[in-house]
Amino acid sequence: MNASRNPQSKFGLDNQGIRDVKAAHWNRTVPELYEEAIRRGEAQLAEGGALVALTGQHTGRSPNDKFIVDEPSIHETIRWGKINRPISEAQFDRVHQKMIAHLQSREIFVRDVYAGASPRYRLKARIITEQAWHNMFANNMFIRPPAGDLLDFKPDFTVIQAPSLQADPKTDGTNSGVFILMNLAKRLVLIGGTSYAGEIKKSIFSVLNYFLPAEGVLPMHCSANIGPSGDTAIFFGLSGTGKTTLSADPKRTLIGDDEHGWGPDGVFNFEGGCYAKVINLSAAEEPEIHRTTCMFGTILENVVMDPVTRELDLHDSTLTENTRASYALDRIPNASETGTGGHPKNIVMLACDAFGVLPPISQLEPEQAMYHFLSGYTAKVAGTEKGVKEPQATFSTCFGAPFMPRHPAVYAKLLGEKMARYKAKCWLVNTGWSGGGYGVGSRMRITYTRAMINAALDGRLAQASFALDPNFGVLVPDQCPGVPAEVLNPRNTWKDKAAYDERARNLTRRFAENFKQFEGAVDAKVKAAAIRAAA
Repeated sequence: MNASRNPQSKFGLDNQGIRDVKAAHWNRTVPELYEEAIRRGEAQLAEGGALVALTGQHTGRSPNDKFIVDEPSIHETIRWGKINRPISEAQFDRVHQKMIAHLQSREIFVRDVYAGASPRYRLKARIITEQAWHNMFANNMFIRPPAGDLLDFKPDFTVIQAPSLQADPKTDGTNSGVFILMNLAKRLVLIGGTSYAGEIKKSIFSVLNYFLPAEGVLPMHCSANIGPSGDTAIFFGLSGTGKTTLSADPKRTLIGDDEHGWGPDGVFNFEGGCYAKVINLSAAEEPEIHRTTCMFGTILENVVMDPVTRELDLHDSTLTENTRASYALDRIPNASETGTGGHPKNIVMLACDAFGVLPPISQLEPEQAMYHFLSGYTAKVAGTEKGVKEPQATFSTCFGAPFMPRHPAVYAKLLGEKMARYKAKCWLVNTGWSGGGYGVGSRMRITYTRAMINAALDGRLAQASFALDPNFGVLVPDQCPGVPAEVLNPRNTWKDKAAYDERARNLTRRFAENFKQFEGAVDAKVKAAAIRAAA
């Protein structure tokens, strides 16, 4: 049955095998979802107006529980392995039937949305959840269609999410009770056993990462903004590297903070909202994001608050380091109304270097940009994934390996072609540690990072002299407005120079070892730009 008079698609749930539910809440408004979430005990109202939801045991993604159905039509196009694990059609169908049975006689929430600001490339997605706050999350994170589009809405892809349903590893072929199962042929994703809302948005991102390259569009795990002169910049980086923070610049128009496509007309956002990390969020250094934590419509995930006053404590990591705020993009004052921008003039690759040896900013030649895109060096930040308690050095190809179903060379080729065609400059920026590695040095000051990026984007950094870094082969400026000169050379910030040299050599060896997997898939110029292992 339909539980409200909100716009409901003529393409009903019975077309997707879902019948006999207690109530189906279609496209409910934000106030209605607030009321439902609080009434059902799913979340609490915080001082200031945000909704606080706790996800229990799972406070980050569960990468080991993600599977793709291996069937003939897509088998040769997937890079199977540790990230893209196969599951059989029969196993998927078994879990699907469990999901259908689980939803019977329950209240469910249905949300029809767009993924992609470009009408030419957008995906029509239906998000079906068993909790109100997850449906509100989908409303925040995806693009909200006009009411008139909802009546004839027919989804291209559907996500069904039921945190209270556990898989049986013995019979379902999963690793645990948690499951994120993607069937590209049936255009269906099943999520269960986890309340972490990020699994919903990243599933649709993975879907777009599969389909868009075939249309000549590069899907990117990046943020993007536009400068006063109309110049577009994109920021690659994994969670915790600063994509959201650094793109939310009051002097530039925000296109989006996490997922974009680069097509023939330029850059377009996949989303209609932001999913920002808020642990230790500073009102002084990140005012735009900080303001959203006290706004009606924002969902705060695993943020601690006083049980009596309902005041938030953004510095309390008792539940997780991976505290999150989900809010609609229009909550940022300078957000783009169209979600689109021109072809990027500058590309920023963000790395959170736990060793503290990468230069804070360096310029990359085109082949070096390809190399670092394939390498995707950063650190897993505490809490972003289950079991990660402190930063760990890692390589995540394309700065988003967990979400890339195809071979990395497919995405790298598209990036190289677009960089060459539109003459984009590329910068490697270390937002990690300075003066020593994790536990010894300190995190790079965000004011310095902002100053370096602003100087790169507006052209002032081009006036500096550049020197070749002896370890990583990148071009490092000798000066930058607003940044002490000694900070620009990481070796200068270490008291123990010998310790720096050893750590730098160690990291070059890690780069070289990681890149072996790509040597057969890239041309000679990219191979020549590779970082060589130091003796």
